Amino acid sequence: MTGIKFVVREGALQGRLPVQKLARACVAECTLAAAGLAARRAGLAGVPAARVDDGAVATAFLSERHLLINGRAPVNFAPLSRFWRTADGWVRTHANYPHHRARLLDALGVPEDAAAVEAALAERSAPDVEEAVYAAGGLAVALRSPEKWAAHPQAAEVAKRPLVERGRLDTARVRAFGPRDTSPLLPAAGLRVLDLTRVLAGPVATRTLALLGADVLRLDPPRLPELPDQHADTGLGKRSATLDLATDRQTFEELLAAADVVVTGYRPGALDRFGLSAEALAERRPGVVVAQLSAWGTYGPWRERRGFDSLVQAATGIAVLEGSAERPGALPAQALDHGTGYLLAAAVLRALTEQSYEGGSRFVRLALARTARWLTDGADGGGDRGDGAGMVAGDVENDSYAGPEPWLSETDSALGRLRYALSPVSFEGGPADWSRPPAPWGTDAARWH
Repeated sequence: MTGIKFVVREGALQGRLPVQKLARACVAECTLAAAGLAARRAGLAGVPAARVDDGAVATAFLSERHLLINGRAPVNFAPLSRFWRTADGWVRTHANYPHHRARLLDALGVPEDAAAVEAALAERSAPDVEEAVYAAGGLAVALRSPEKWAAHPQAAEVAKRPLVERGRLDTARVRAFGPRDTSPLLPAAGLRVLDLTRVLAGPVATRTLALLGADVLRLDPPRLPELPDQHADTGLGKRSATLDLATDRQTFEELLAAADVVVTGYRPGALDRFGLSAEALAERRPGVVVAQLSAWGTYGPWRERRGFDSLVQAATGIAVLEGSAERPGALPAQALDHGTGYLLAAAVLRALTEQSYEGGSRFVRLALARTARWLTDGADGGGDRGDGAGMVAGDVENDSYAGPEPWLSETDSALGRLRYALSPVSFEGGPADWSRPPAPWGTDAARWH
């Protein structure tokens, strides 16, 4: 059995739901996947011992809140991103991005004023707001109890799927890794990762791959900037470039031709018109690993809807469980985002390991709504999930939790002096920190090193 030690610190992530258990399991799965690939590449006789410390896990799951830029705390939610009372309950909106904020206001027919939004929503039902804002291209979901979500057709589709969907796309040759007996052990060294994701789960996954040695190149549309603070938090170890897929396909195809992994985090189908489905990517780049992330899944009536962690919490009953139907609450961290991010990174690492034995282009898929179901079910292991997270046995040490300070670090960067959370992924001989600070958004060239 792979050696793993858990340092359990009660109170590190306090909530009514077992979010600390979920967080620990997700990081354990990622750590074991990283250690396994490191052993494979370095030709080690055994897999390096892994360590999962609740203090490091809790700090990392709150990384966006611990970030400081020249001493300034980040802005994580805009004023119009919150719960609002409606005529029959509550609705949760997400308006952090300017284009989503504009669409919300257009759907409601009001100016950018919280009082006007509040008055407009108070006169309408939550389901009506949900549909109207979605139709306008914005983001809003009605608060649902667990029972109401369970009766929703999207919930029924989510329940049919494993937590981690995975598959083989072709018979591409076995991946041949060059020898990597280095210090530190970097299981993803030499691998090229195209990062087509946005906050928060996808960037957490690619941030983790960067920690483990991958050359991660994040690509964004030039007219759709990322939120600066969130980009700083999730940009550690990566490079950031802009590329218009509609007008510069040649550059993208050149990048794809040398890519080992492509990670996408846009709503399902949004990138298909650019030839970015898993099947199309594997056809042009045999041997690629395609990792896909969505809010609601690639199935069911909500498969094309945008979504974020806070909205999934509201729709799936988590906000009611953490509060009540009269006063909705929230998890102590954006645990759906962070947890799914670590599981996505783990799935990529496992796919790469499998390729070294069996070959074949691979795909892995995760959805925030499926992670939410796992959490509300108790975050226990289960064969239907297909990944083994939460089922790992190991030594347990109990200790106190006195705050995040031991798992925070600082560095200078082009963005200023940064305080940031260290990665909770830790195994013997592995990396302790990222090799480079985040770059300002869109300032790198769209090419591989």
